Amino acid sequence: MAVVLVALLLDRCLGEPPEAVHPVVWIGQTVGALAARAPRDRTARLLYGAGLVGGVCGGSALAPRLLEGRLVGPSGLLAEGWLLKSCLSYRALERAGERVAERLEGGDLEGARKELLWLVGRDRSKLDANEVAAAAVESLAENLSDSFAAPLLAYAAFGLPGAFFYRAANTADAMVGYREEPFTHTGRAAARLDDALNLVPARLTALALVLAAGRDGARAAGDALRVALRDGRLTESPNAGWPMAAAAGALGVRLEKRGHYRLNAEAPPPAADDLRRAGRLVRRAAAVLVALVLLGVAAGRPR
Repeated sequence: MAVVLVALLLDRCLGEPPEAVHPVVWIGQTVGALAARAPRDRTARLLYGAGLVGGVCGGSALAPRLLEGRLVGPSGLLAEGWLLKSCLSYRALERAGERVAERLEGGDLEGARKELLWLVGRDRSKLDANEVAAAAVESLAENLSDSFAAPLLAYAAFGLPGAFFYRAANTADAMVGYREEPFTHTGRAAARLDDALNLVPARLTALALVLAAGRDGARAAGDALRVALRDGRLTESPNAGWPMAAAAGALGVRLEKRGHYRLNAEAPPPAADDLRRAGRLVRRAAAVLVALVLLGVAAGRPR
């Protein structure tokens, strides 16, 4: 429990570590280097991709496992908290959403599109102001699961090795887990593993968003639950739609990606002020998730 609190405090006070000493950046560099050496044959790419994600995830989990016995005393607590913090990100997510909102409020659509780069990887050049706001809301909700809830749950269940295993799988999926070439086959194992690891975190995050929406009244919480249950399966990802749909219902807005999905289709599209509301909703949901994780840790302690 103390390690979780230290990690959250470090995230709030310091944000992301410099890239030169960021373990997840090292993981990403390893994935990129290995992916560049993938063979040309499709079957060989499938096997190579499975070996890539297995090796990176296994190695990422092994490193903190070797350190566990040495992390003792106050310095050990701080070190373990820093390592856990490197696996999760909330402050950076929050600030990215705020920067997009600031640009939209100032009427700077091009600037908002540029700031959106920190949240989404899709083509942003043709998005209007409502679509930029929608993409930012979607990312806040989805990444609350991927970058916050999932690593915390992995740590609560399996310690630092679990958190690093998850972060390695998620990083590999983000880098090579695409349907398009050249990663159609190389990244398939990473994509499937990431889907499996996020089944529980995504749905727990949707529940946290429903509970957080209760701050705005029973109707908001009810709408969040209704839309999550109805629209959570509409996205290509088996997981991303759940927190996104819960956020759409809680905020009373439509979240849409052209040609792919429409969540809470009967509602109006979001504007800059809705993005601000989304930031507050996600902040409350993050607090709910921390409480749930700490309760789970406390319940699992031997008596």
